[in-house]
Amino acid sequence: MDRLLRTALTAAVVALLAVCQALVAAPASAATIDTNASYVLVNRHSGKVMDVYERATGDGAPIVQWARNDGAWQQWQFVDSGGGYYRLRSRHSGKVLDLYDHSTADGADVVQWADHNGANQQFRVVDTGSGHVKLINRNSGKALEVWEWSTADGGRLSQYADTNGANQQWQLVKLGTTPPPAYPNPGTVTGDVNVHDPEVAKTPSGGYLLAHTGDGISLKTSADRTAWRNAGAAFPGGAPWAHSYTNGGNHLWAPDLTYVNGRYHMYYSASTFGSNHSAIFLATSTTGASGSWTNQGLVVESRTSDNFNAIDPNLIIDDQGRWWLNFGSFWSGIKMVQLDPATGKRTGTAMSSIAGRNGGSIEAPTIYRHGGYYYLLVSFDLCCRGADSTYRVMAGRSTSVTGPYVDRNGVALTAGGGTEILAGHGSIHGPGHQAVITDTDGDILFYHWYANDDSSRLGINKIGYDAAGWPYVY
Repeated sequence: MDRLLRTALTAAVVALLAVCQALVAAPASAATIDTNASYVLVNRHSGKVMDVYERATGDGAPIVQWARNDGAWQQWQFVDSGGGYYRLRSRHSGKVLDLYDHSTADGADVVQWADHNGANQQFRVVDTGSGHVKLINRNSGKALEVWEWSTADGGRLSQYADTNGANQQWQLVKLGTTPPPAYPNPGTVTGDVNVHDPEVAKTPSGGYLLAHTGDGISLKTSADRTAWRNAGAAFPGGAPWAHSYTNGGNHLWAPDLTYVNGRYHMYYSASTFGSNHSAIFLATSTTGASGSWTNQGLVVESRTSDNFNAIDPNLIIDDQGRWWLNFGSFWSGIKMVQLDPATGKRTGTAMSSIAGRNGGSIEAPTIYRHGGYYYLLVSFDLCCRGADSTYRVMAGRSTSVTGPYVDRNGVALTAGGGTEILAGHGSIHGPGHQAVITDTDGDILFYHWYANDDSSRLGINKIGYDAAGWPYVY
């Protein structure tokens, strides 16, 4: 009887071991992939995402991890290679993830390369059952990982024997389903960076001229968009032509700069706080230097009997070469008038509304073009309260420069709509009064923000666009 029992137990143990071995040997199930979608790949260990280093477009550019911003260089499309394998194609460069030189070694370089559907460019997507996947290279059989468990921006990606480590596990985030995790801090700037209501133009030499609210309109310059220095005032002798709007002062507000036809055109505001007895003037200069500006006269004014406020101007030249001035603050919101390109002045008396909050806090419009849309950015809520400021940047878009502008949900900006793209966070208070230029590395957002000590400072960040074409700040 004992022998029979031992035999039965032995048989049961053997059978159980066989089942366990089969389970271990069985391949994990493949994840479901949408080959029509773009994905961001988030590393489980670091929380950072797969990124083409420095937005390169060339063969051999390294693939690294970086804080998520959903830029095109962080977006990947899975291209079916058959047999359960995929190539990962960068939306930015059009090139695919590649194990350099067909290496099978631990620690090999992961780069981007022109798509030739090689085995070193093919990956099996293995579901770990935890909401993450592993990417196993077909050529080497090794797993894509963040090398040496780095958590730093720029930490390189490599391959290594499959250990199922958190640094080898990736979350596939389909774009359009979740936004970037948080608003960014302002980019690094140095030098004279205390500004209010900044506006920037590229100079013919490739540098930057910044104008902002101050006595006679304050000027700053930079050669690299990072280091800034004071450059005096546009009107160092004062602005007596504006005194009827400023109660005799020379403090002028919210300039707008555009370099066109060999001259800088600066629209700027004259008013007093809380009043809509205001005016927008135009000045021009061939150099932009302090004292070189010539006032060209009044463009728009508002009186206390009007339902709008003529401050915070912004010039947009549309794709047909027509000039438009948008402006406004509180009252009935943001207005637009057409200008004569020959004079920079109004062509008539017509004025349209393009955004409003039923008398609530909205101001500082900026319109710029990207792709097939004109984007209107405005500042909601309250400025000029130091660290208690609640400014935030809101966006709408239209296929026509004159609108109608709507937000991501289709709500008209004239009905209070707006999609938030930047707001205060941590020690960054009240970011707003934004301006946008298109630079050699994309669309750039300039704005002011308040520090804990109540000082207003220059903020600069880049603008990216999600799969639906909506802007975000990174």
